[in-house]
Amino acid sequence: MEQGRAREDVRTPHASAAPMTASSSLRVPEQARGEHTHNELPAPRTPVQRHSVRGQILDALRAALVDGELTPGQVYSAPALGARFGVSATPVREAMQQLAVEGAVEVVPNRGFRVAERGPGELAELAEVRALLEVPVMLRLARTVPPAGWCALRPLADATVAAAAVGDRASYAEADRAFHGAVLALNGNAQLVMVADELHRRSQWPLEGNPVTRRADLLADAAEHTALLDALVAQDVTVVQSLVREHFTGADR
Repeated sequence: MEQGRAREDVRTPHASAAPMTASSSLRVPEQARGEHTHNELPAPRTPVQRHSVRGQILDALRAALVDGELTPGQVYSAPALGARFGVSATPVREAMQQLAVEGAVEVVPNRGFRVAERGPGELAELAEVRALLEVPVMLRLARTVPPAGWCALRPLADATVAAAAVGDRASYAEADRAFHGAVLALNGNAQLVMVADELHRRSQWPLEGNPVTRRADLLADAAEHTALLDALVAQDVTVVQSLVREHFTGADR
């Protein structure tokens, strides 16, 4: 189910960017201004709307990370990315600073932002921590939530299947986190949901040298969502336990 598994098909950083939506971001330090790089990207498929520009840029950059358009180890400048999105460098710097806070990129003084490089070991560590948080909660919910409560999550599971079917990695990443977040929200602990979502997002970043998720992996992960939801509706705790443990142990394959 996780986007960060070891991948086999590598996308070039010159692919088209995903559409952008609204969010929020932080300011960037003065040392990151005036950067230069030769890693240019093509124009996005969907023009940036002028309202909530910084949030849209942040979402677009997150999608580009998942899609492998921003390559681990490469440095990208705010002016170049701003030109790509048709905006000034300022909202790009602010969005990149938020990604730096999240650990997705690092500031390179006078040059721009380098996409973080990470290997399978970090992915395995994230999967282990997520399992420690989520598996006990899911097993407890499997025993206490009535079938009707799980049926309400069916559209979220279906959304992961739809995104996987067309190989839309960015949409799958969002649908994947939405499904997990909705499951955990049934526990009533908002702090748990926020922490788990942050770990989940980090697990979706590409690996060094093998940056994107294969469509076959997306389809397999989406099928796990559907199977898990079926077991939860049936209140089959034994099957739920088997599925959720496989779900997380499979994340570092």
